[in-house]
Amino acid sequence: MHEKTSSSHGDVGYDIPALPGMDAADIQTPCLVLDLDALERNIVKMGDYAKAHGMHHRSHGKMHKSVDVQKLQERLGGAVGVCCQKVSEAEAFARGGIRDILVSNQVRDPAKIDRLARLPHHGARIIVCVDDEANVAELSAAAQTHGSTLECLVEIDCGAGRCGVASAGEAIAIARAIDTAPALVFGGIQAYQGAMQHLENYADRKARLDEAIAMVRIIVDGLNAAGLPPQLVTGGGTGSYPFESGSGVYNELQCGSYAFMDADYGRIRDSDGRRLDQGEWENALFVLTSVMSRAKPGQAVCDAGLKSMSLDSGLPVIHGRDDVRYLGASDEHGVIADVHDVLRINDKLRLVPGHCDPTCNLHDWYVGVRRGKVEVVWPVSARGMSY
Repeated sequence: MHEKTSSSHGDVGYDIPALPGMDAADIQTPCLVLDLDALERNIVKMGDYAKAHGMHHRSHGKMHKSVDVQKLQERLGGAVGVCCQKVSEAEAFARGGIRDILVSNQVRDPAKIDRLARLPHHGARIIVCVDDEANVAELSAAAQTHGSTLECLVEIDCGAGRCGVASAGEAIAIARAIDTAPALVFGGIQAYQGAMQHLENYADRKARLDEAIAMVRIIVDGLNAAGLPPQLVTGGGTGSYPFESGSGVYNELQCGSYAFMDADYGRIRDSDGRRLDQGEWENALFVLTSVMSRAKPGQAVCDAGLKSMSLDSGLPVIHGRDDVRYLGASDEHGVIADVHDVLRINDKLRLVPGHCDPTCNLHDWYVGVRRGKVEVVWPVSARGMSY
């Protein structure tokens, strides 16, 4: 139970920014606000797209870290399950009732492998990525110890320059090791080209994906010839999903940021030259902030700074306003250019963060708003779960 304090605006918990039924004007700041109508439209649109293109969509939970958002993606968008990057995230989703979970990363620490091998007992299908034959033996031993089964994907480095193998021979060797290992199932490959997701120009992104798809096709053909056909060929993000879905090679997308649409992804151009946040997707996630100082002419200061949002992908955009501009942040403050002195103390502004993933990880709650009222308050279920 949350301790509450009373105010003229209703009862709000000291550790919670709003309560269902409140007016949106009374939400405490800074906090994460979801435009539920925009969020639902984004989710339905991605689900319809995936279905129309014969693809599955596995939504990426590292973006929102929320069981409630994931369940909405499954219910409204037909998402088949969730991707996450850490065992602790997978544990949070499994405890929350998500039944198909891909840890789209390598797990090598013995304690983490042990925890991963316990997760199928929550009733969930558990999949994990592998790029080293030694890891196959580690996963197999842990799964046997706990009487569970883990599904494994060979990770392909198709241009991101991070984890993964880059040749058909390496992929076949690891797939064969998985296929013959007790308590493991070879499920296919993960081939996510993360390095190109934020290239603004459509032609530049397409050129990078054409290279990746050609590599993936060679590896898939090699696996088929070796008698190890991949059930899943998974990858694709918000900046690239049209390419993977049109490739004839991939059968699963891993898009995440489309649902919230941050400022960095918003700048990316589609095939018609339109920004993604002005054509395909709507801004649904905001950092709600309040003006706290008007001490200097032409400037306002708000209560959302570095502790409220990540600036690794640039400054936030003030949604729906072209008369004021966010200039910079310190720990607790954001400086806003207000040359016409239009802002007043306690005015609220919706900031579109530059990068939604790390921004969401800074908060405990999502406040879902519809038609000016708080409809839901959802926990950021896997906040801080980075181990």
